[in-house]
Amino acid sequence: MTSTVDTVRELTYAEAIREALAQAMEADERVFLFGEDVGIYGGAFGVTGDLVHRFGTERVRDTPISELGIVGAAVGAALAGMRPIVEIQFSDFTAQAMDQIANQAAKIHFMLGGAAEVPMVLRAPGGSGTGAAAQHSQSLEAWFAHVPGLKVVMPATVADAKGLLLAAIDDPNPVVVLEHKLLYKQSGQVPADSGRVPLGEAAIRREGTDLTMVATGVMVSRALEAADQLAADGISATVVDPRTLKPLDSGSIVDAVVATGRALLVQEAPRSGGFMAEVAALIGDSPAFGYLRAPIRRLCGLDVPIPYAPQLERAAVPQVPDIVAEATRLVREW
Repeated sequence: MTSTVDTVRELTYAEAIREALAQAMEADERVFLFGEDVGIYGGAFGVTGDLVHRFGTERVRDTPISELGIVGAAVGAALAGMRPIVEIQFSDFTAQAMDQIANQAAKIHFMLGGAAEVPMVLRAPGGSGTGAAAQHSQSLEAWFAHVPGLKVVMPATVADAKGLLLAAIDDPNPVVVLEHKLLYKQSGQVPADSGRVPLGEAAIRREGTDLTMVATGVMVSRALEAADQLAADGISATVVDPRTLKPLDSGSIVDAVVATGRALLVQEAPRSGGFMAEVAALIGDSPAFGYLRAPIRRLCGLDVPIPYAPQLERAAVPQVPDIVAEATRLVREW
C-alpha cells in the first residue's frame, strides 16, 4: 500500500501549473495551449516548460506578438468546440486584448441566448516585486471582476495553482487566472491525486478571534506571516483567501467577520476602485455589519504606477510590517 507520505510531492507553483496543464491535455484532446514563447522557450516564466516536446507544436503553439489576435483566436477556437488555454506574458498586456476579453469572450454566451459557450482559460502573471516597473507589474483583477460573464481566479498556494486551474479548464465559461510572479518559485506540498478546487469556495488559511484579514494573491502569504507576528503580541487573526473573485464566496467572508468583529482587507492593487472595496461593501451590506466592533479597514497599494527602484517598489505595495501595524491599530484602538 502506498503511504500518504509517498503521494505528496514538493512542487513549485510553476510546476503545479505545468502539471495541471499536462493532465488536462492528456485527458482531453480539445485542450491546447498557445501564446508568446510558450513552446520551445517554455514560457516567459518557464511555466510551460517541456510541454511542447510532450504534446507537439500542434497543441503547444507559439504565436506572434499580438495579444488581440491571440485572444481573438482563442475565442473562435472555443466557439468551435476546442478548449484553448492562452498565456499572456504579463497581465498588463491584456490591455491590448480587452475588446476580445470583455466584449467577445464574456458576452457571446448571453448575446446568443445560451446557444454558444466560450470555454477559454486566460492565464496571466501579474503583480510587483520583480523590478519590472510600471508597465509589467500591475494588479488588474478589479478590471476583470467588473465584467459580467468572466470568472476570475487568483491562486495563492501551490496546491491551488493546480486545483483551481483544472477547475477553470473544465468550466464552460471564460476564466481569467491571475498568477502572481513572485509565487512561481515558491514550493508547497501537492498530493499526487489532487483534483480540482471548486471555483467560488474560499479557504480559511488561519482561524483567530480578534480580527479577520481577507487577502488575495501574494498578500495571502504576507497576511499569514503577519498573523504569526501578531500572535506573538497576543492578537489572534483569521486569514481568509477568497481564491476566486468571481464567483465570490461571500458567505465565508461574512461568517469570518461575524466571528471576530473586525475586518482588515489587504490587496496589492491600488486603493481606488480596488476589489477590496467590493469586499468592504459586501460586509457593510451583510449581517456582519451589526457585529463590527471597529470600522472596516483597507490596506492597499498606493495610487501610483509601480516604480522601478526596488525601495520605491516595495513602498508602493503592502509589506508584512504594514499589515502587522494596521492590524495592531485596528485591534488596540477599537
